[in-house]
Amino acid sequence: MKLVELNFERNPELRGTFSAKDPVKILASLELLTRQPISAGETLLFLDEIQAAPEALAALRYFYEEKPRLHVIAAGSLLEFTLAEANFSMPVGRVEYMYLGPVQFEDFLEAIGESAMASWLRNTPLAELHDEALAAPVHDKYMNLLRQYWVIGGLPEAVATFADRQGLLNIGRVHQSIVATYRDDFNKYSHGALRERVRLVFDRLPQMIGRKFKYVQVSQDHRSGELAAALQQLCMARVAYKVRHTAANGVPLAAEVNERHFKTLYMDVGLMCSALNLSMLDLEQEDLILSNQGALAEQFIGQHLLYGGAWYEPSALYYWVREARNSNAEVDYVIAHGRHVIPIEIKSGKTGTLRSLHRFLHEKRQSFALRFNADQPSLLRDSISFAANETLKYELLSLPMYMVGQTRRLLSERMQRVGRPSM
Repeated sequence: MKLVELNFERNPELRGTFSAKDPVKILASLELLTRQPISAGETLLFLDEIQAAPEALAALRYFYEEKPRLHVIAAGSLLEFTLAEANFSMPVGRVEYMYLGPVQFEDFLEAIGESAMASWLRNTPLAELHDEALAAPVHDKYMNLLRQYWVIGGLPEAVATFADRQGLLNIGRVHQSIVATYRDDFNKYSHGALRERVRLVFDRLPQMIGRKFKYVQVSQDHRSGELAAALQQLCMARVAYKVRHTAANGVPLAAEVNERHFKTLYMDVGLMCSALNLSMLDLEQEDLILSNQGALAEQFIGQHLLYGGAWYEPSALYYWVREARNSNAEVDYVIAHGRHVIPIEIKSGKTGTLRSLHRFLHEKRQSFALRFNADQPSLLRDSISFAANETLKYELLSLPMYMVGQTRRLLSERMQRVGRPSM
């Protein structure tokens, strides 16, 4: 398969070839301009930065109908803005959407030459994850690689820079370049006062991960509605993600969302570390779970859970909170796995510190939970006593944070083994 790549930002003149809306004429023009043959079944046509060429987006339907054997992939940033402003109808049913996030930890390991480490994560069955499943030096190596990932992040340019052995010093330059590019893009899609508010929220986001989002903590000089509009723009750009509160009584989780209560995630943990001026040395000096009051761990776990499902599913993530006098409780994340609701905590320490998780299990009558920490894998069977005659038996699967990319696979193995969340 031969690749023919078109970049509409670098070569804006290519836009005009798609005005014909005739795939035969479009391909003939592209062959002349690129001096490359484009043949169905033999060529992959890659349309990069397609947000700069709305005509090409509209033409996709004609490629599907008249050139079904030609493989076409389109990619671009801030596509939601282009689609919202487009004066054409999208080719519904003729284009498959792929929702892609930062490079996952396993792919990062592959990129830097740690294929065996990536393979162990991907292939080790749940039955082999028990106390001391890994030799201590191997676990320590995973944790050190995790620290590297947190500083570098999962954005392809940063990963490629590190993989080319250009060192951590160059990663900061890459991150600053990416941030500058996003700022330039905001100028294209936000105007006037809204543009300044978008920049304000964008700058504050890295400091607000891991806690309930309050507009007053962004600025006391703007109304909530104004800042909400700016945050919405960042969410459309996939720079920010809302983690919404759900009552979590069943699936779908979105059916019981409270839009007034939400947390946020940043686009990438590496960019977050850069914004907070955190280095490898900073991360080596304290428990990763506690770094920046746990916000980095929530960001890392969250961005993996967001894109841990099928590639064709829009990314969404939820959490649970119970706000009551003298009885507050919050579970970091809640996900659906099939028809099951799975609470997820990011904690260090013993089970006695899991008061919020226990409250959730009791209220929802659930008997299985997942915890991410910095320890080796373990499976705990325990019970919770809430009243004189009320005891709830439950299972707690604890996974080291570097295994978050295997969450769905391991949950599937467990459900197949027991047939239901409880034993």
